Amino acid sequence: MTAPAGGPVIVGVDGAASSADALALGGWAATTLQVPLVVAAVHPAPSAIGSGRVDAEWISDRRAAAERALDEARALPGAVEAEYRVIASSSAAHGLHDLAEQLSAALIVVGSAAAAPNARTFAGSTAERLLAGSVCPVALAPAGMPAPPGTLGRIGVAYVDTPDGRAALTTAARLADRTGTPLRLVTVVARGDAARPFLLGADAERAFLDTARESYEEALRKAAESVPDVTVEWELRSGDVVESLAELDDVDVLFCGSRGYGPARRVLLGGVSARLLRRARRPVVVVPRAA
Repeated sequence: MTAPAGGPVIVGVDGAASSADALALGGWAATTLQVPLVVAAVHPAPSAIGSGRVDAEWISDRRAAAERALDEARALPGAVEAEYRVIASSSAAHGLHDLAEQLSAALIVVGSAAAAPNARTFAGSTAERLLAGSVCPVALAPAGMPAPPGTLGRIGVAYVDTPDGRAALTTAARLADRTGTPLRLVTVVARGDAARPFLLGADAERAFLDTARESYEEALRKAAESVPDVTVEWELRSGDVVESLAELDDVDVLFCGSRGYGPARRVLLGGVSARLLRRARRPVVVVPRAA
């Protein structure tokens, strides 16, 4: 099994209620992977004189707010040992991106936006920007997170037999190996109307779907066999892809790949991963596409 990345888990906090969710998820990940935990709050950096110049007093106020966010993080029940940093940057996402590159981070973790329904993920602006080119996996914690990570005993993977799907499997397997818990691979086949080729009749459609299911089952079997030293379960579902994945509620985290094009080793959201991040019941980890 490939050894885990040596860089830290970075948790972004801003003083909102979702910071507690992010810290719970990030603390579990850091402890499990046996890497350091870095808790960061970002405040605006001074701008050069010009149209983008900002008031020095406002910057000072925002830095004080970032310091308060870190103080609140330190005071949370169950907080684990961590390094706390205040970062000046043009945006929260940019600051976390730069820190992840500087430290060769294993994972960036953030909480859901204030608009998130209870026990659901909802990517806010910072999460969406983080997920546009991150060099490491990015995790989004659901609001409230009724079952803390590590209590359900299963690591989920939204699996497709593509380079980005295999990258998600590799990263999830590393975590499963560390926790000693099984992997659960889930592939969802769209319902007939969504998958039907243009102008095919009912008989041809059934044959097409049967062939597709056989292909998906074979890919799942091969994926399961490719992971040594870890118990792997797999399941082929039929239905709406995003809805089926979002309703998974018996995994500690759900790994998915980013879309299979764009710069290698960067997160770039595709249609499924972007929509999943707006409604999943469990924490979602989006993994950069493999080279």
